[in-house]
Amino acid sequence: MLGASGYAGRELCALIAQHPRLRLAFATANAQRGERLDVPGAEPITFVATEDAALASADLVFSSLPHGASAEWVARVRATGARVVDLSTDHRIGNGSSDGFPYGLTEWQRTAVQGAQQVANPGCYPTATLLGLLPLLEADLVAPGATVQISAASGVTGAGLTARLDLLFGEITENFRAYGVGNAHRHLAEMREAARLMGADVDLLFTPHLLPAARGILATITVPLRAPLNDAQTLFAKRYAGEPFVEVVDALPELRQVQHRNVARIALRPVAGVRTPTLQVFSAIDNLVKGAAGQALQNANLMLGLDETAGLPR
Repeated sequence: MLGASGYAGRELCALIAQHPRLRLAFATANAQRGERLDVPGAEPITFVATEDAALASADLVFSSLPHGASAEWVARVRATGARVVDLSTDHRIGNGSSDGFPYGLTEWQRTAVQGAQQVANPGCYPTATLLGLLPLLEADLVAPGATVQISAASGVTGAGLTARLDLLFGEITENFRAYGVGNAHRHLAEMREAARLMGADVDLLFTPHLLPAARGILATITVPLRAPLNDAQTLFAKRYAGEPFVEVVDALPELRQVQHRNVARIALRPVAGVRTPTLQVFSAIDNLVKGAAGQALQNANLMLGLDETAGLPR
C-alpha cells in the first residue's frame, strides 16, 4: 500500500486487514514513517518510507499517493511485474494518461477490469454521478445537447488529510458551502469523458458542496430526457439486477444508509411543472468506501480472480 496515511489509505488498510485472501505486505507514509496505525481487529501497521517499500514482494499494490506523484510509483510497481490499482487521478480517463488503464467503475467496465494488470480507480464524485447516469446514457434516453446538472455534497474527508484553515472544525461545523463552482472541479474532466465514452452528447454542470459531516456523498442529478420516462425504476432495477453493490430503492437515499458500506444507493423521481421531460436521480455513497478504498478493493478482487465481494462491507 503506497500512501497509506491519508483517509482513503487508512480505510483501505483496514479493509485489507479483514480480507479473507489478502495480506498487507507494507504500508508507506513518508512523514509518518516508523509510526504505527491501529487497525480494528488486526495487528497494528508500521508505516515505512515509500523508497523503502518492498515492491517486489507484492502481487498487487494500491497507490493512494497524491495526484501527480502516483504515476512515477505506478510505473515502478509495474516494472516489478506486480498488478496495481491507482487511486489518484493520474491514470483516469479525461486526465491525459489513461492508455492501458481500464477505468475501474466496476459496474460499467467489469470485463476490462477482470484479470487486468493495472486499473485506474474512479474518483468519489464521478462514482456517485456515473452510477446515477449509466442506465440512462446506455439506453440513449438523455436529450441530445442537454445540460445535465449535478449538485453533490461530500463529507470533509473528501478534501484529504492535509491541514487547511478552511477545514478547521469551527469552519465546517454548522455550516454548508459550495466550492469548485463554475465547472472548476478536477473531477469534471473524468465525468465528461466517461459520458462521452457512454455515447452521450451532453453538457455537465457540476456543483460540489462541503457537508459538515465526516463521510458520505449525496448527489442530486437533474437529467433532461428525450421523452417522458414512465418506468425509470424498472430501467434502473434491470440494469443493476445482480449487482452486489448497487441498491435501487423507492425512498430517497440518506448518508447514514451508506456510510461504512461499499454500496451506491439510488432513487428516482420525475420532475413536474417543467416543459422538458426531466428525471432527477439521487445517488448516495460513502466517499471513502465505494468512492475510494472499497471500489479499489472491489477492482483488486476482480484483477486477482477472487470473489468480487470478498472483504467488502455491504
